[in-house]
Amino acid sequence: MTDVLECRVEPCTLQAVEEWVALRHALWPEGSEQEHRAEAQAMLWEQKEAIALLVRLPDGTAAGFAEAALRHDYVNGCSTSPVAFLEGIYVRPEHRRKGLARLLCKAVEDWANRLGCRELASDVLIRNTASQSMHEALGFEETERVVYYRKLLSSP
Repeated sequence: MTDVLECRVEPCTLQAVEEWVALRHALWPEGSEQEHRAEAQAMLWEQKEAIALLVRLPDGTAAGFAEAALRHDYVNGCSTSPVAFLEGIYVRPEHRRKGLARLLCKAVEDWANRLGCRELASDVLIRNTASQSMHEALGFEETERVVYYRKLLSSP
């Protein structure tokens, strides 16, 4: 059993990029590892507008990550700007329900507070009820539901 008090949250670095990429790929498998690597490296250059964090077990294993970014445009359900936006949060299934997502979220909140943000927002796919439950357990409140549509246009 993992003791959450012995776990640590740290900023992602270039030295940890491969661990970060593997966790990103587990959360977003539709992207290739090469795409995740490029996005991760780009985030490292945007540290004033974004943050990426790893949570490590006492043995040093990366068990999860969180990414957040400042959004200056309108964020659904929010009334301030900029808003810190939780772009992604993931804990490996075997380490869930132990408080690791809470540690990651608290670190994101601390980052957002240091930047003067008054709100932390996030979004979840409507069918992802596990993530919805996690967000509620972390203190998020649902603000609205949106269904997106598209229509393919014929070529002129």
